[in-house]
Amino acid sequence: MARNVEFDETAAIQKAMEVFWEKGYHGTSLRDLTEAMKINSSSLYNTLGDKQELFVKCVNHYTEIRKKDLQAREKNSGSSLNTLKTYIDDAVSVIISGENSCMAIKTAFEAAVDDQRIKDILKADSDYAYQFIRNNIAKAMEAGEISKEEDPELLADYFISTWTGWHESFLLHQNPLKIKKMAAYFVKQLTK
Repeated sequence: MARNVEFDETAAIQKAMEVFWEKGYHGTSLRDLTEAMKINSSSLYNTLGDKQELFVKCVNHYTEIRKKDLQAREKNSGSSLNTLKTYIDDAVSVIISGENSCMAIKTAFEAAVDDQRIKDILKADSDYAYQFIRNNIAKAMEAGEISKEEDPELLADYFISTWTGWHESFLLHQNPLKIKKMAAYFVKQLTK
């Protein structure tokens, strides 16, 4: 009797996530997904659900990866300002070297408008990033690395909206130097 090949759901979701990330929800066909995951459509429906259910799982998977990254950064015992600078530098690197930009931003504009589940997942992701940034700004203020006259909540909100703008700017202009200059200016303003 032939043995069934074990199905690795996490690996399949990762592959599907990469397809959705590249093509977007509407641009991804069922065939694209089954080819990437190396399964047939009946296996997809039987194990992961329809395209929409798979997309929700993929967005969850993406935001969990981001959350784990922030948790790892929180364990950094260095200065909070350096943690923020590294986070900003890494964000710039992702923007200027990533072919697909940020999946959360792309998804927010494409799918979150029509799907409350996606909107809720992305809101939780944004809230988590906000807390990470806000907490590090507050700690940097306590350490005297950022002026105590600043408002950590406002700076965190400002950074998140600015970061989204960097993605849009790079998408439209493809100018890495412009993004690096904006990031350097943001850090300069943060540490005045």
